[in-house]
Amino acid sequence: MQTFSSDGTTIAYIDEPAAGGAGEPILLIHGFASNVRVNWVDTGWVRFLTRAGYRVIAIDNRGHGASEKLYDTASYSSPIMMEDARRLLDHLGVARADVLGYSMGARIAAFLALDHPARVRSAVFGGLGINMVRGLAGTGPIAHALEAESIDQVSNPTARTFRAFAEQTRGDLKALAACIRSSRAKLTAEMVAQIRCPVLVAVGTEDVIGGSASELAALIPGAVALEMAGKDHMKAVGDRAFKEGVLAFLKQRA
Repeated sequence: MQTFSSDGTTIAYIDEPAAGGAGEPILLIHGFASNVRVNWVDTGWVRFLTRAGYRVIAIDNRGHGASEKLYDTASYSSPIMMEDARRLLDHLGVARADVLGYSMGARIAAFLALDHPARVRSAVFGGLGINMVRGLAGTGPIAHALEAESIDQVSNPTARTFRAFAEQTRGDLKALAACIRSSRAKLTAEMVAQIRCPVLVAVGTEDVIGGSASELAALIPGAVALEMAGKDHMKAVGDRAFKEGVLAFLKQRA
């Protein structure tokens, strides 16, 4: 992976050309406790999109993957992480890109579309439906689970799932706890209604973390919903229907 400085914070990323050479850029932003490899490479997304003719740029969010680990909660919020993504586009000289975010990455993508609309050709909000505006509850137990000496000390099922995932991705548990404890900037229904680029909301039908895709899409002018049948938050990430749906959306959005 390559790195650059985002206002003093070292951020890692990949920049993969399209299979046939130059292609339209798409920026991929992963979810909480994940990273470029787990969210986008191992699931086949990078190969799928480069073969489809896209230049794939993917960022390791601060505190994740190969990016710098920070332990102050003030260093994490969706608007701050959104600026890392925007500075990456600046660093690469990319004026405008399609943006695909998953879960936490979808929130970051939404802020990017709102604060820097000229930079976002289209946005895909994966793994995050109506809960984008309802907010994420119960982050305290997740933080405690990440800070526990052992996963064996974690009894809360949801928190235990996050701890297990963080261990699987070899995340920095202390940095991830700081990230999940950070103050979350509100995204309201009125705010997402101001997004003007083409939007696809893609969520598994069994995803209780993300919530309804159709309910969020109904709040955004012109947005369309894609529901991956029988998929929960984790299983939807690499789903073939998700990939094909995104590709169809990208071809139509022009």
